[in-house]
Amino acid sequence: MYFTDRGIEELERRRGEEEVTFEWLAEQLRTFVDLNPDFEVPVERLATWLARLDDEDDE
Repeated sequence: MYFTDRGIEELERRRGEEEVTFEWLAEQLRTFVDLNPDFEVPVERLATWLARLDDEDDE
C-alpha cells in the first residue's frame, strides 16, 4: 500500500456516496493549488491524466 492510498481511502469513505461534476472537481483543484502552490505540477499531471483517459493514442 502506498502512503497516498490512505488519503484515497479516506476520500472514498467520507465522500464516496456523493456525485460531483468535473466542473466542481476542477474548481477544487484550482483552490488546492492556490493554497498549496508546491503541488501545482502533480495536480496538473493528475488533471491531464484524467482528461485523457479515453484517448486511444495514449494506449
